[in-house]
Amino acid sequence: MIVKITEAALNKLKEMKRNDAQIPRIDADIAGGCGVSVKFSLLLDEPRRNDVIIEYEGVQLRLDPFTKRYLDEETQIDYIEDSGFIVGESFASSACAIEIY
Repeated sequence: MIVKITEAALNKLKEMKRNDAQIPRIDADIAGGCGVSVKFSLLLDEPRRNDVIIEYEGVQLRLDPFTKRYLDEETQIDYIEDSGFIVGESFASSACAIEIY
Protein backbone atom coordinates (compact mmCIF):
# COMPACT_ATOMS: atom_id res chain seq x y z
CA MET A 1 0.00 0.00 0.00
CA ILE A 2 1.29 3.44 -0.96
CA VAL A 3 -0.03 6.66 0.56
CA LYS A 4 0.80 9.83 -1.35
CA ILE A 5 0.32 13.20 0.30
CA THR A 6 0.04 16.32 -1.84
CA GLU A 7 2.08 19.38 -0.91
CA ALA A 8 -1.10 21.22 0.17
CA ALA A 9 -2.10 18.37 2.51
CA LEU A 10 1.42 18.03 3.91
CA ASN A 11 1.64 21.76 4.64
CA LYS A 12 -1.75 21.72 6.39
CA LEU A 13 -0.79 18.68 8.49
CA LYS A 14 2.45 20.36 9.55
CA GLU A 15 0.71 23.59 10.59
CA MET A 16 -2.13 21.93 12.52
CA LYS A 17 -1.85 22.48 16.27
CA ARG A 18 -2.48 19.34 18.25
CA ASN A 19 -1.37 17.74 21.47
CA ASP A 20 0.57 14.48 21.69
CA ALA A 21 -2.61 12.46 22.21
CA GLN A 22 -4.08 13.61 18.90
CA ILE A 23 -2.57 12.02 15.83
CA PRO A 24 -3.92 12.25 12.26
CA ARG A 25 -5.77 9.03 11.40
CA ILE A 26 -7.17 7.79 8.11
CA ASP A 27 -10.64 6.52 8.92
CA ALA A 28 -13.20 4.56 6.91
CA ASP A 29 -16.88 5.29 7.45
CA ILE A 30 -18.77 2.16 6.38
CA ALA A 31 -22.53 2.26 5.78
CA GLY A 32 -25.09 -0.11 4.35
CA GLY A 33 -26.40 -3.58 4.84
CA CYS A 34 -26.86 -5.36 1.56
CA GLY A 35 -24.31 -3.42 -0.43
CA VAL A 36 -21.86 -1.11 1.19
CA SER A 37 -20.55 2.42 0.83
CA VAL A 38 -17.17 3.51 2.13
CA LYS A 39 -16.09 7.11 2.68
CA PHE A 40 -12.58 7.92 3.84
CA SER A 41 -11.66 10.87 6.02
CA LEU A 42 -8.74 12.24 7.98
CA LEU A 43 -9.36 13.03 11.61
CA LEU A 44 -7.41 13.65 14.80
CA ASP A 45 -7.65 10.75 17.20
CA GLU A 46 -5.82 8.91 19.95
CA PRO A 47 -3.33 6.19 18.94
CA ARG A 48 -4.66 2.63 18.97
CA ARG A 49 -2.71 -0.51 19.80
CA ASN A 50 -2.76 -2.16 16.36
CA ASP A 51 -2.33 0.97 14.24
CA VAL A 52 -0.25 0.94 11.11
CA ILE A 53 2.03 3.98 11.24
CA ILE A 54 2.91 5.87 8.07
CA GLU A 55 5.60 8.53 8.33
CA TYR A 56 5.99 11.10 5.56
CA GLU A 57 8.43 14.01 5.79
CA GLY A 58 8.15 14.26 9.56
CA VAL A 59 4.37 13.85 9.63
CA GLN A 60 2.94 10.70 11.16
CA LEU A 61 -0.39 9.23 10.00
CA ARG A 62 -2.08 6.19 11.46
CA LEU A 63 -4.70 3.76 10.28
CA ASP A 64 -6.22 0.70 11.84
CA PRO A 65 -6.21 -2.73 10.15
CA PHE A 66 -9.97 -2.44 9.43
CA THR A 67 -9.52 0.78 7.43
CA LYS A 68 -6.37 -0.49 5.72
CA ARG A 69 -8.21 -3.35 4.03
CA TYR A 70 -10.56 -0.90 2.25
CA LEU A 71 -7.84 1.39 0.89
CA ASP A 72 -6.60 1.05 -2.67
CA GLU A 73 -3.04 -0.03 -3.40
CA GLU A 74 -2.27 3.66 -3.94
CA THR A 75 -4.16 6.26 -1.94
CA GLN A 76 -3.74 10.02 -2.23
CA ILE A 77 -4.43 12.57 0.48
CA ASP A 78 -5.09 16.12 -0.68
CA TYR A 79 -6.22 19.31 1.03
CA ILE A 80 -8.54 21.90 -0.50
CA GLU A 81 -9.27 25.04 1.51
CA ASP A 82 -13.08 24.91 1.08
CA SER A 83 -13.42 21.11 1.36
CA GLY A 84 -10.74 20.08 3.86
CA PHE A 85 -8.82 16.83 3.54
CA ILE A 86 -9.76 14.50 0.70
CA VAL A 87 -8.64 10.90 1.19
CA GLY A 88 -8.60 8.40 -1.66
CA GLU A 89 -11.64 7.36 -3.59
CA SER A 90 -14.88 6.71 -1.74
CA PHE A 91 -16.90 3.90 -3.24
CA ALA A 92 -20.19 2.04 -3.10
CA SER A 93 -21.03 -1.56 -3.89
CA SER A 94 -24.51 -2.87 -4.61
CA ALA A 95 -23.49 -6.52 -4.37
CA CYS A 96 -25.30 -8.70 -1.85
CA ALA A 97 -24.06 -11.98 -0.52
CA ILE A 98 -26.73 -14.48 0.52
CA GLU A 99 -25.85 -17.81 2.07
CA ILE A 100 -28.10 -20.72 1.19
CA TYR A 101 -28.00 -23.84 3.32
